[in-house]
Parts: sequence; C-alpha cells; structure tokens
Amino acid sequence: MLALVAGNFVGDAPASVQPAIPIQEGPICRILLRFGSGRRITISIIVDREAIKTTYNIILPYIRQTPVLAIDGSDFGLASFPLTLKLEQLQHAGSFKTRGAFANLLLRDIPEAGVVAASGGNHGAAVAYAAQRLGVKAKIFVPTVSSPAKIKRIRDYGAELVVTGERYADALEASEHWTRESGALPIHAYDQRETLLGQGTLALELSAQAPQLDSLLVAVGGGGLIGGIAAWYAGSVKVIGVEPEGAPTLARALEAGRPVDAPAGSIAADSLAPRQVGALMFPIAQAHVSGVVLVTDDAIRRAQRALWDTVRLVGEPGGVAALSAILSGAYVPARGERVGVVISGANTAAVDFSVH
Repeated sequence: MLALVAGNFVGDAPASVQPAIPIQEGPICRILLRFGSGRRITISIIVDREAIKTTYNIILPYIRQTPVLAIDGSDFGLASFPLTLKLEQLQHAGSFKTRGAFANLLLRDIPEAGVVAASGGNHGAAVAYAAQRLGVKAKIFVPTVSSPAKIKRIRDYGAELVVTGERYADALEASEHWTRESGALPIHAYDQRETLLGQGTLALELSAQAPQLDSLLVAVGGGGLIGGIAAWYAGSVKVIGVEPEGAPTLARALEAGRPVDAPAGSIAADSLAPRQVGALMFPIAQAHVSGVVLVTDDAIRRAQRALWDTVRLVGEPGGVAALSAILSGAYVPARGERVGVVISGANTAAVDFSVH
C-alpha cells in the first residue's frame, strides 16, 4: 500500500518508483511519480503566502517572534550599505528549525507511537523541544558529526536519542527503518510541506520587520529554510542561497536541473551537508531563488568571530554561513542595496563561560 501523507509517501512503495519534478509554476510543486508498471501519478503541493499565514497563526503561541538588528556594512569593515540581521538563533531550541517542528506536530495527526526525526542536530533539538511542549513521544537519530551542544539539547528535552552513522543520510536511513518498525510519524528536516510552511513564517515576520529589503542571504542545507522563504517572497525580494564549498547541494541541483548527490563535507556538516536538496523545495528554488554563492570553511570561521567581535552575538558555523558570504566578498552588494542576512542557529559549544 502506498499513501500520500501531507506531501510525503509512506507505506510499501515499489522500488521502481522514480520521482521527477518539473519547474514550478507559481507556488505549486508538481511531482511526477513513475511506477514500474508504467503507471504515473502527478500530485500538486501548494506552498504559498496564504498557507504560510495560516501556519503562522497556528504555531505562533509556541514560537518566538525573533528580532532583527539593523546595522551598516561599515560596522564589519565593509563599504557602507544597510544591513539587517534576522536573529533566528534566538528561537526556541536555538535555531529556525523550531518553526517547522511545531508546524508538523500541530498540523498533522500524531500516532500513539509518537514522532521520529533524523537530523544533523538542530532539527532533532527542535522536534524534541516541540514534542516536550506538546506531550508527544519523540525518537531522534543523529550522525556522529553532530556537535555536543546539539546532542545535549536533544537529551535535555527528553527525547530518546540514537547516534548512528557518519552523516545525516545515515541517520535518515536508520530513522526510516524505525518508522516502518514502530509506526511513528516521520518529521522530515526539510522535505515535507509542513516543514517548508513553518520555515516560511520566518520570512513572514521579516517582511514586516524589514519591508524595504532588496536582497536576503540564506544558508542552504536540505533547503527547507530557503524554500519556505522563497515561497513567501515569490520574487519580490532577491533571495540568495549560501552553501559551503564542501556541500554545494543546491548549486549542483540547479546546474543539473534536478536534485543530485553532492559532496557532504564542511565545518558546517552537521547542519548544511545532506546528500541532496529536498524534492519539494527544488521547484520553488528554480522559480524564486536568484542564485547560490559558495563559501569556504575559513570564511565561515571568520564570520563567527566577526559576529561576536562586532555585535557580541554567537552563531554556529551553519548559522553564520550566510553572513560569511557578505564578509568574504562571495556576495558583493550593489551601491545602496538593502541586504538582509538570516543568522539561523547558535547551537555551538564555542563559548566557554568558565574562562574569564
């Protein structure tokens, strides 16, 4: 039996099922499934402003409306231009992932077996936090590259934790096995409609906080954040993806015209290094992401230091990747361009308060 649940297929799917996604038209993601028998099914999944607004109203009692910080490029030693930082590292559980976690748990039917998630760390912490708040059982699978800070958060929120495999893809495979065995509901880190809708609420907030933005830089891992953001702005703001050179998942996908395997190495491997971008976000990216820039691990490290030195804010490597594009010159704003940057997470052990 093969069933469609909120944009994801569950059950016993034939091994010959091959998804293919054409270019998106507007907010509709069309997915074509080919079966070995020659049968084809096309489904349409809508991720648009109205759906994001509805999701926001549902999750609002459980999330923080994170602030923005309006500064100038010259504060970082660059040319003068308006720079707005969306401080999503101040979100519950330390990252934007909490928005998508609550969207899943509040918009979908939760079985008695609870929920299961695979994560590089932040998604797992977010699902564990949301599950704790809502009284739901949660089991989280993370790879060995997950940072100690993220693993501690997951445990502190009371979820059952399994550390397995070297990369996110390994943890995902283990979580899928547990889903089949237990009947728990899988909460995908990025390739799920509710996840995209939840992450899109960040852009809803930001559009009210900084309505004059010309461009917005967003870090990319599996693409849930940039997919939701791009769906909200729908071309009204230039959305730029930022990826580590060691994990160019969206860059490779846009070159190939479809999600393809990419290298999965970087200092930010625990948050920005899946094998592929999500199938659901990819047509949104084709339609509404203006481009992708790549940054080095050294640039990411320098951005962490610069964020602390300049405004006394802490960000994890994946959380400051978008900022590193500006600071390293990988992205150079035009004269007078009003630039936004999402600081997406701060689950790091880099700060040691035992040292004075």
